Amino acid sequence: MLFTIFEATNVRKLSFLVFLLCILISFKDRNADTKRDLNDTEWSASSSSSSPRDWSPLMQASRAVFLSVDEEDGEEPYRTLEYDFYRDSCPEAESIVQELIRYLYKVRSDVAPALLRLVFHDCFIEGCDASVLLDAAEDNDSEKDSPPNESLKGFDIIDIIKEELEQVCPGVVSCADILVLAAREGVVQAGGPFYPLFTGRRDSIVSFSDTATNELPPPQADLSETLASFASRGFDTRETVSLLGAHSIGVIHCKFFQDRLYNFGRTNQPDPSLDPDFLNLMKSKCSNISSTSSAPSPSFFGVPSSSTSVAPSPHFDGSPSSSAADLHSFEDSLSSSVEEQGVDMAYDGPEVGFGTVYYRSLLQGKGILYADQQLMAGEETGIWVRAYASDVSMFQRDFALAMMKLSNLRTLTAPMGQIRLNCSKVA
Repeated sequence: MLFTIFEATNVRKLSFLVFLLCILISFKDRNADTKRDLNDTEWSASSSSSSPRDWSPLMQASRAVFLSVDEEDGEEPYRTLEYDFYRDSCPEAESIVQELIRYLYKVRSDVAPALLRLVFHDCFIEGCDASVLLDAAEDNDSEKDSPPNESLKGFDIIDIIKEELEQVCPGVVSCADILVLAAREGVVQAGGPFYPLFTGRRDSIVSFSDTATNELPPPQADLSETLASFASRGFDTRETVSLLGAHSIGVIHCKFFQDRLYNFGRTNQPDPSLDPDFLNLMKSKCSNISSTSSAPSPSFFGVPSSSTSVAPSPHFDGSPSSSAADLHSFEDSLSSSVEEQGVDMAYDGPEVGFGTVYYRSLLQGKGILYADQQLMAGEETGIWVRAYASDVSMFQRDFALAMMKLSNLRTLTAPMGQIRLNCSKVA
């Protein structure tokens, strides 16, 4: 009898391994034209000493099944990310996020770059766990206060969505899931690709301020530093170049690249790599005004947007049926602060398409940030810049894959983490 039970267990495990192998082979075949196999990276990065938040969704699924034979021993299995995770607990969750972002985007399109930058600053640190949303608390410094994050926007957009979801499905949808879903819809509204997302993330109970300060890639980095930074999170050269296509949208404040125009490398001269006509254009938009206060440095991914903090009306529900008074209050909150000098990343016009303007500008020596233009300094990075500049479909496909990978970095799943009731505070 014992042998029969043992044999049945082994057959179950073997069957599931065969199933996983078929999935991996199928995935590789469908993506052979991209010459990528993201699963190889995920499998090779794992080891017996890795923590559950380091595992890919496929590996977590494997562990969940194998642990299921031991559930009678009292061990609680780790949940996994799933497609449509909230189909039973909150079936309207994703549609609520989608409709709110669509509505807010009509009021102020700056929400798209703000959310895109916010999700990167969250996922790139210790994974997509909404730790970037936490306010400072006793014995826990906030990531918001780290120098690269001081210009982050979009926190109140997440609060609007969370408030609506709490009314519909109290204590069910995590802030981490809200953030990745909202960022995706922002990308779509800005003309970028839709990409499928697994859900079921849980929220961190701590922030990682020191990591945010030291490990976000800076906009002044040379090429080797940029590639090394992204490689530390599992992104290869192609994925790095595609992710940086996010620089197609948003506004970069002059203070973050003014040295390139007037005092590059403390020479009192402009960056010699800048196209002369482009240099004059940038100087016309950014006067040489020295500031006595040091500005916080943005990270390389996603530039500071001109959008201000969003303070929702107590009655604002984000739906088309909201009253005119609510909409007026929302618009006022967005335009309440003084705009700084800046340059729209799509300075040639948004009609050229998400991603295209960024890569074409690099080919012409018109990258605004130094680290952006450095992509043309490498042979392989230059190949992908030229490819994306000429093939929008290739870029949008690769960008979608890279965003899926970013959104799955080191996620927390039950029983780890928690579901916050307020995204800025631990429950």
